[in-house]
Amino acid sequence: TVQTNLDFSSEADMVKKLRVSLALQPIATALFANSPFTEGKPNGLLSMRSEIWRDTDNQRAGMLPFAFEDGMGFERYVDYALDVPMYFIKRGDKYIDVSGQSFRDLLAGKIKGLFGANFASISDWANHISTIFPEVRLKRYLEMRGADGGSVRRMPSLPAFWVGLLYDDAALDAAWEMVKNWGTEERQRLRDDVPRQGLAATIHGHSVLAIATEALKMSREGLARRGYKDIDGQDETRFLDPLDDLVSRGTTPAEELLAKFHGEWGGSVDPVYREHAY
Repeated sequence: TVQTNLDFSSEADMVKKLRVSLALQPIATALFANSPFTEGKPNGLLSMRSEIWRDTDNQRAGMLPFAFEDGMGFERYVDYALDVPMYFIKRGDKYIDVSGQSFRDLLAGKIKGLFGANFASISDWANHISTIFPEVRLKRYLEMRGADGGSVRRMPSLPAFWVGLLYDDAALDAAWEMVKNWGTEERQRLRDDVPRQGLAATIHGHSVLAIATEALKMSREGLARRGYKDIDGQDETRFLDPLDDLVSRGTTPAEELLAKFHGEWGGSVDPVYREHAY
């Protein structure tokens, strides 16, 4: 995987950015889908990494449907996290297995077998929050968790995509207008379909390819308005070029790898270690 962290300026700003990034996270998954092989053979998926997370401890993963409900804010996320089963607590250098028990139990002093260690600390909370793995994780920032790793050329495209959408008010508003009418079941279905279908998946009558094309346009406009330029006078929009190239051809990185596997690579994945090493 490759992840990027985005700031928010207030509780309301967090909620809007969280909702937009959760709704569009499957779009990022499709744009960066890059895990079509298992043990050297095609696995029938475009993002095996994303598929695995569909059924990996669903009590702490997923699309956070409550984030779209009225009253969403820091307190609502805390309520969610309090009830996510813990993995461990740490006392000194010792990790104590408390699997299946909640942080709410720890706060109430209800964890058995801790003896004098049956209390909750800020470090316990920080550790617990780090063991929650939704598609977008709320900490002191928003962590985008939907993308597969990829080539060096595409790596800067991930933060650029999200910065263009979330750090420009007009782009953020436009992105919210695009996704605000998507229902909970529709968002989940999209999340479930993208690991296999990639850009061909659909939601609300639109293909992921069409949505990705529009989202990239919004992001590019947002980056242009930011006006951040390097020493050569180039702005951040250039980092989106690899993604624009993909959507112009209607393909994912995974499909490019599969084409080479079935073509010039002669049924071997070994060349990937040469062509994509960095």
